[in-house]
Amino acid sequence: MFRNPFLKTHHAIIAVTTLGSLICRAEEVSPPTVDSGHTAWILVATALVLFMTMPGLALFYGGLVRGKNLLSVMAQCAGIAFMASLLWVAGLYSLAFKGDGGWIGNLDAAFLQGITPDTIAPGTKLPETLFVMFQMTFAIITPGLYVGAVVERMKFGAIMMFSALWLAVVYTPVTHWVWGGGWMQDMGVKDLAGGIVVHATAGVSALVLAIILGKRQGFPEHPHPPHNPGMVFVGAAMLWVGWFGFNAGSQLSAGGNAGMTMLVTHLSACAAALVWCLLERLRNGKAGLVGMVTGLVAGLATITPASGDVGPMGAVAIGSLASVVCYFSVSLIREKLHIDDSLDVFAVHGVGGILGTLLLAFFGQTSLGGLGAVKSASVQFGIQATGVGVTVLWSAVATVVIALLVKATIGLRVRKDQEFDGMDRSEHGENAYPMEP
Repeated sequence: MFRNPFLKTHHAIIAVTTLGSLICRAEEVSPPTVDSGHTAWILVATALVLFMTMPGLALFYGGLVRGKNLLSVMAQCAGIAFMASLLWVAGLYSLAFKGDGGWIGNLDAAFLQGITPDTIAPGTKLPETLFVMFQMTFAIITPGLYVGAVVERMKFGAIMMFSALWLAVVYTPVTHWVWGGGWMQDMGVKDLAGGIVVHATAGVSALVLAIILGKRQGFPEHPHPPHNPGMVFVGAAMLWVGWFGFNAGSQLSAGGNAGMTMLVTHLSACAAALVWCLLERLRNGKAGLVGMVTGLVAGLATITPASGDVGPMGAVAIGSLASVVCYFSVSLIREKLHIDDSLDVFAVHGVGGILGTLLLAFFGQTSLGGLGAVKSASVQFGIQATGVGVTVLWSAVATVVIALLVKATIGLRVRKDQEFDGMDRSEHGENAYPMEP
């Protein structure tokens, strides 16, 4: 029997087309799956961010204070880490990342109800349990930053109570605005890893809290030099390494974007450290180690919001500008205004985070080596400035209210004799170093 070869070919084409259609439909309806490569990287990034607080931040701040207050700083960093972790799971994660409200989420996932090992975090290829943990590390380190503004004089109980309320009233809403589907995200605010969410909130609150708390005894007439610059360096080095998880991990995937973010983070830090070193050399005739690593941290804080949108040369420019602006901010706050932000939290983290958030609008442009994922410079700058302005105002007002509430209930500051003796002994009954009985 004669068979038409064209008919056979026609049937084959129909079969292939039908099969392709079925495959496409299967892909459309198939649920998202975990990507093992992305998951492996974010597991590492999560550990790196926690490493930033304990031991990184604890050693960095601990070396900057006097020896009689070393343990108190470490205890505050540790206490905040323990408490923030439990509060995050109890309801703050849900308020930050669940629901579609413009200003705050809901409690659908309070105590992580409905989240199982098989649950995928929306918009990712990660287990939601891992996403919860990754975001938890940010909630841990953010209140840890303003500890540096109140060292050597704020009660341990007061810092714990203040931080619990601050996480609920300041950090969680701002996180929802920027990262959780809130109004800033809808408006187009760009903040990869926390220029607004972490550094602006903590930096502004640090400045306000330092003003309310008052100066340390002897400030500014008598200096309070770091008791262990070597410890400061070790802590800063740990922050530097951990920051790769902080920024590159915020891409929530392993690939080219994470690689570029890691690269620009490193370059900004290096440029800022060298420029700070040069400024100290020109001004004081010497380049101090503590100043060098302070510049390093300023470069890291400033590149944080822009690290997903700028290229290598933009990162060098941002790091250099960060060092200059933050260096003179330290002088302004400490030497001119005589505000005892003890470890320069606002001048380094607050000013740096705000500066990087604004510079993103310019260095994110392809004409300046950026990746081009931003609107025109003028439009994006207006969006960024709006986000910064609202966050600064919200953080400042909320900090005043929370601080006054804590002051009226359990008090903010240790007694003068306790401050003189050192908080290690008066607050914790321990000494970091052998002392006279």
